[in-house]
Amino acid sequence: MTLSYYDMQCSPASVAPVVNIDSCVAMKSTLKRCESWMKASCEDQYDAINCGAAYQFCRTIYSGPYHETGRNPYDISKQCEGNISETLCYPQTKFIRDFLDKPSVRSLLGVDKSITQNFSSCSHDVGGAFGATQDILHPTKDYVAALLERGVRVLIYVGAYDWICNHVGNERWTLALEWSGHSEFAGQELRDWLVDSKPAGKTRSAQGFTFATIAGAGHMVPFDKPKESLELVNRWIAGKDL
Repeated sequence: MTLSYYDMQCSPASVAPVVNIDSCVAMKSTLKRCESWMKASCEDQYDAINCGAAYQFCRTIYSGPYHETGRNPYDISKQCEGNISETLCYPQTKFIRDFLDKPSVRSLLGVDKSITQNFSSCSHDVGGAFGATQDILHPTKDYVAALLERGVRVLIYVGAYDWICNHVGNERWTLALEWSGHSEFAGQELRDWLVDSKPAGKTRSAQGFTFATIAGAGHMVPFDKPKESLELVNRWIAGKDL
């Protein structure tokens, strides 16, 4: 995913380029180095020190210029609203937090009364623990392939404006995934999927594996496109093609 940050901010993958040319040139010059370094240290043979070094080096190069723009990492089409560490760029998270902290709601959810902490939209302690173990750097794609081989249907969906978990990186790994349906899946052209006869995004699907984008949505797909996301989920649960 890290390498696709270049595409998202330096090409019109979702919106026009958002960082300056000098930064894009610097990023592009390191693409091959970062790709080979991360593959050798994180995938081919996991080396905690080298993998961590590769990730920190490459992520700094590709993330730094973007964050300097002040844009929302969850929606490249918007500026960040509020303090990202407090609101995740969405001031509405305060209302969610206040609602879930109501005694009546906590009781309804069955929250243990001995737990005195308030609800948090994003725990930096948990995130730090994942970072310390480099959990994010362990590939999981082979587990997805194993599920597909056992007949478990898989849906990978992403908002077209999501920068942090973007459609470019997600499409790349789904196309490269090694499994028995690879050729059929990779041979499919992206097509429009429709809601009320209007394009809602792009999709490809084969043998239970589906990739889909949601046009006009960022990371928080149901927030940005509630009607389209509900239709997506309903069709998926019903086993229908998008």
